[in-house]
Parts: sequence; structure tokens; C-alpha cells
Amino acid sequence: MKHALLALADGTVFRGRALGREGETVGEVVFNTAMTGYQEVLTDPSYKGQIVTMTSPHIGNYGVTPEDVESRRIWAEGFVVKEASTITSNWRSRQQLHEYLRAARIVAIEGLDTRALTRHLREYGSQQGVITHDQDAARAVAKAKRAPSIIGRDLAGEVTCGSPYDWREGSGEWIPALNGGSNGSKKRWTVVAYDFGVKQNILRRLVDVGCDVRVVPAATTAEQVESLNPDGLFLSNGPGDPEAVSYAMESVKRLIGRLPIFGICLGHQILGLALGLDTYKLKFGHHGANHPVIDLRTRKVEIT
Repeated sequence: MKHALLALADGTVFRGRALGREGETVGEVVFNTAMTGYQEVLTDPSYKGQIVTMTSPHIGNYGVTPEDVESRRIWAEGFVVKEASTITSNWRSRQQLHEYLRAARIVAIEGLDTRALTRHLREYGSQQGVITHDQDAARAVAKAKRAPSIIGRDLAGEVTCGSPYDWREGSGEWIPALNGGSNGSKKRWTVVAYDFGVKQNILRRLVDVGCDVRVVPAATTAEQVESLNPDGLFLSNGPGDPEAVSYAMESVKRLIGRLPIFGICLGHQILGLALGLDTYKLKFGHHGANHPVIDLRTRKVEIT
């Protein structure tokens, strides 16, 4: 068993066991409250620049399945878990979590008190940290203090696609129940989707409801979008500071009033900036799969 440690910029150090690739990694340490979906979290481009702590204590128990990824690779800078299961109980599984992390060259840590870490981040806020598999805590803390902040960084430009492409895959046999299963007409809606770090399942759901999806890079201009003559515009999720993606904000500003526009996560924030609103960084962010949302018209609460 090889020892490892997680050092935060405020000097706090958590000790545990090495997991994944042996080495060192730097990123903003955040926590995710989802009880399942660790594979989707790891491959979500929104986690570029961040080390993700899972609050659920047992991670990896259903293994890894190639069909469940959200993008072309793991984007999280590092991974923190209480216990990484070495037993997989799922007929779809093709790999164990520790094998998956090692193959993707992701430095991770297990065996530390993730409850204490989560409470610390809730009280003092998300901050830069270092996972290292050597034992020099002072050096690791110093490196965390020097690490660049997420604020002001255009990470969307690092995760976006290199060129436009058409997305045609729907949810297939996993399609959830829809109202009629389509948009209610035979017409296919043409949607341009800005890729700021889009998750593939969002694209599948657009196809499910009757959309022909053209995915474009983050730096695509308003004129290029209009030349595609879409019925609507989708602004995807993504990592980093929305104010740093100023070029996208300018493009969206030009398209407001010309197209129906829908944004999720970073895309929603970019839309807000384009409308003249301000954004600010939350103390520790909202990362999970269990957020209650109320429909103010019906008073019905759904868990997203």
C-alpha cells in the first residue's frame, strides 16, 4: 500500500492511500453529492481544472462501462474517494475504477475522511489543492498556494471541439418517458449547440425530442451560426469562469432576439452576461445529481 496526501492552499492536509496513476496533480478541490454517476462526473468537461471529491463513501461498486461516458476522455484533474471498490457488481461493467483511472493517467486518493474534507470546503470554500503520492506535505501545500485560481480562466476553450460536427445519436433503449416521445410534429428542428464542454447525454436528449443537432466550437461567431439557419440555439455546460469566455458572450449578444436560446450551466451564465447581468463565484458551488427545483406555477418540486 502506497501512501498519498491531499494538501489544500489554506494549509490543511488529509492523508490517505494512492489510487490511479502514481504521481501528482493540481486543481480546485470541490465536492459532488451524487450517490451514483462517478463515471459521468469524471468525464464531464465541466470539471476541467478541478479535483473532485465524492461525498458518497463507496465509489466504483458497479464498475466502468464505455457507453456511460459523457465525453471523449476524463477531464477532472484528480479524484478523491473514501473507498474505491475492488469488486464490481454490474453485468455491463468492463473495468474496475482503479484500472480506469490508471489507464487514463488520473492521479487520485482514497482512504481519507471525505466527510471532514466536505465540511471543511463548506465552511472555508473550494480552494486549490494538490494530490501527491509522496509524503512532503509542506511542499504540497506550497504548490497548492501557488496554483492559479479558476477565476479568470477560459477553460471552455480547452475542452471545446476542434471543428463543427453533426450529432445524431439519441438515447436508444434508454430513452426516458416523454410527452408523446417527440416534439409533437413531423418537422425536425435544427439546433446549433455551442460546445463549451457539452455532455453527450444533453445532445442525446435533444435528438430524442426531435432536433437535428449541429455542434460548433466555443469561438464560433454569430454570423457563422446564422449562416446555418437554425431554429434554435443551445449553449452548453462547461468549466471555468464565464466572464473569461467573452468572445462567446459577444456572439450570444448578437443572436439575442433573432433565435430562441437555451443555456445550461456555463451556457446559462454566458446568456446572463450577454443580457447585461453579473456573475460571481459561489463559495463551494452546487455539484450533484439531487437538486430540488420548484415549478412556481404548479408548486410541484422535482429532483434534477
